[in-house]
Amino acid sequence: MAYAGISKPKLHFNTLLYSGNGSSQSVTGVGFQPDWVWVKERTSTSSHQLVDAVRGYNKRLQANSSAAEAVDGSPYNDFKSLDSDGFTIGNGGAVNENSQTYASWNWKADNTSGSSNSDGSITSTVAANTTAGFSIVKYTGNATGGATVGHGLGVVPDVMIVKVRNATNNWAVYHKKMGATKAMYLDQTTSVTSDGWLNNTAPTNQVFTLSSGNYGNTAANHIAYCFAEKKGYSKFGQYTGTGSGSSGAFIYTGFKPAWVMIKPRSFANGWAIFDNKRPGFNVTNDRLEADGSGAESDSLDYLDLLSNGFRIRTSNAHLSNANETLIYMAFAAEPFVANVGNSIPATAF
Repeated sequence: MAYAGISKPKLHFNTLLYSGNGSSQSVTGVGFQPDWVWVKERTSTSSHQLVDAVRGYNKRLQANSSAAEAVDGSPYNDFKSLDSDGFTIGNGGAVNENSQTYASWNWKADNTSGSSNSDGSITSTVAANTTAGFSIVKYTGNATGGATVGHGLGVVPDVMIVKVRNATNNWAVYHKKMGATKAMYLDQTTSVTSDGWLNNTAPTNQVFTLSSGNYGNTAANHIAYCFAEKKGYSKFGQYTGTGSGSSGAFIYTGFKPAWVMIKPRSFANGWAIFDNKRPGFNVTNDRLEADGSGAESDSLDYLDLLSNGFRIRTSNAHLSNANETLIYMAFAAEPFVANVGNSIPATAF
């Protein structure tokens, strides 16, 4: 059994659903003060909105767009604050259109705007939750090959998602199963590429290395979201699609998943996102895509979220092309068995 030190994962990551009112409102029930908030309108077309405590709650990036960071202001003021149990939003349609429904995905760093980190040749500002293996890293690139940036995790990151803030550029994604000589882009459906944005150098327990430009080290401001796997809380891996329907691949994570994002490596298809609140029971069939602005799709049975992993329930190319390798990120609703308390095994939804 996979024992875990984090007995309550929802104190580090939590999905919260809410309805828009077209005015302003405080969205509560996250369970902690979120440091990274990712919001997507479920019922109509709208871009994903991402804010964090290190850049500032009023500075928005869009997961499905290469556009530069936008600063909230009149007439919308989409995000007004990050609060002790959630966040406050204004009247922007992407986060608060009247009678529309929204999904918010919330991660905890260290509830600050970050502190200076000089582990790399580029000084960074880092807010890190080392217990949960998550850090937010802000830095200014120097367009110099071999430059390094401190990430604050204290262990080697397994996934990194990086965006140039003040210029148009794609979201670069590193995943340990692709390695440092490859990349994919969060805002695109394209397959894995031989992109040396990490200078073909694997990250260490202190820093990640950058090439002389490209996606992670232009002479501009950047933000990086870094993740290290924690037993019973997070898992970053890959699996092979079977092409079968109702009984596809089973992926063992060691916990009941709360959130899963999946992307085919060599097939041009989107970053499919599922969580334990949409619809809140199996079969989990409410799909959003990080690279797209479209409304939630529930046309197929996609997967089951189980006590110790997830099972693919479709032959759809998003999740199960025969012999296709797919990478994933997953965070826990609860560990299969925690090593604290009564160690009661988790159950499926």
